[in-house]
Amino acid sequence: MNNNSFRPNLSVSRLPRRAALGWGVAATAGVILAPSVFAAAAKRKVVVWSEGTANVDPGSKKVYPNDINTAIADGLKPLEADGWEIVTASLTQPNQGISDDLLNSTDVLIWWGHKKHGDVKDELVNKIVKRVKEEGMGYIATHSSHFAKPLKRLLGTPCSWREYKADGTSVKIIVKDPTHPIAKGVKDFSLPKIERYGNPFAVPKPESLIFDGIYTKPDGSTAPGDMGMCWTIGKGRVFYFTPGHETYDDYYRPEVRQIFLNAVPWAAPKK
Repeated sequence: MNNNSFRPNLSVSRLPRRAALGWGVAATAGVILAPSVFAAAAKRKVVVWSEGTANVDPGSKKVYPNDINTAIADGLKPLEADGWEIVTASLTQPNQGISDDLLNSTDVLIWWGHKKHGDVKDELVNKIVKRVKEEGMGYIATHSSHFAKPLKRLLGTPCSWREYKADGTSVKIIVKDPTHPIAKGVKDFSLPKIERYGNPFAVPKPESLIFDGIYTKPDGSTAPGDMGMCWTIGKGRVFYFTPGHETYDDYYRPEVRQIFLNAVPWAAPKK
């Protein structure tokens, strides 16, 4: 259709004063509203943080030469098609990797730490906790980050396991809650090696134990182990995933990557 077919054949200068004013107001309103259209289409942001040790230690550098945050971020690339921006950050960077501007624009923060939990400044932890509880930012902790300051503050418990063993144990990960969005497209799978974290896990009762596990120890005996669970903390959502030892290739495995792909939009604040 020709756009001129439905326009009145009048210039603004020939309209009555009141109509011309109305036309001008409408045009001005259109200019004012335009930025909101762009804002609605703005990308969402997930920040993948690590302490910067996995690409330094000889044993883990062979597996994660560009650090664990890069490996996790690479697995999240399919989210870019859905309008997500993926950012990596590290403890070794200025502001410990997370400036105020970055934190305030983050929808989901993924956290991997191991040896340097104590180096994370309490000021940063306070800001992260506030963003989750009061502003709805999602928080995902993985593997040794059960001892990370932000998770301990958010859950309000020691977040300790009964035991820790890296002795060649394997694990079968079982989808315990197949209806949960984080489990979408994931079937039971096995990891040939895992650092064994023995139950119980000193955390509040989760809303869902999404993934359960059965460890098989080197001597053939078995033991249960929680693998993935979630909570709502204030306005924010929190997910913890047990695998991810720095000398094992967990973050390259398709099942693990699918879990993170599911967890990010689940944890994000709803808009």
